[in-house]
Amino acid sequence: MEIIVRKPTEEEVKAFSKKPVWGCDVSEFDWYYDSKEICILTEGEVTVEHEEGSASFGAGDYVEFPKGMRCVWKVTKPVKKNYEFL
Repeated sequence: MEIIVRKPTEEEVKAFSKKPVWGCDVSEFDWYYDSKEICILTEGEVTVEHEEGSASFGAGDYVEFPKGMRCVWKVTKPVKKNYEFL
């Protein structure tokens, strides 16, 4: 399983601006994805560690998390993201 991190297209930024917002202060927590999640971070910095490695991303990044992934979120700067579960 891999976390995909890339820059979003202009169309994705526009579409995601209408999606729900989630935010979190600096923290560390375990997470399990029972559905695929796609999101665009609008603020913050995060490193997510999982069985196969880690991924770091921040404001302006488009991120995909696969269904079935167990991981640890390490939020190093308060984060906000627009997200969708598929």
